[in-house]
Amino acid sequence: MDNDAIRDLFAGLGPVVIKRMFGGKGIYHQGLIIALEVDEEILLKADRLSAPEFEAAGCRQWHYEGKGRSVHMPYWSVPVDAFDDPEIMTDWARRAYEASLRAGK
Repeated sequence: MDNDAIRDLFAGLGPVVIKRMFGGKGIYHQGLIIALEVDEEILLKADRLSAPEFEAAGCRQWHYEGKGRSVHMPYWSVPVDAFDDPEIMTDWARRAYEASLRAGK
């Protein structure tokens, strides 16, 4: 996904900064990482409070294989309906930002 498309996707939340990382992109809002772009997929940050909401929405947690085991990361796929509705996407992006705020405390 190109940077302009990512900015459009997060426009309802506010400005984002996009940085290259690990072969993908980190997406930051107000200095905090809120999402990743990996293999053309956007993954939103979650934590123990918000992860159940992502799971209930049918999202899947991102994981990778490392050192012979599966490593689960605190990033989840975006609900399908969020790509077609800017208000819904803004709600999910806000959840990701709130998870980042909680992680920083």
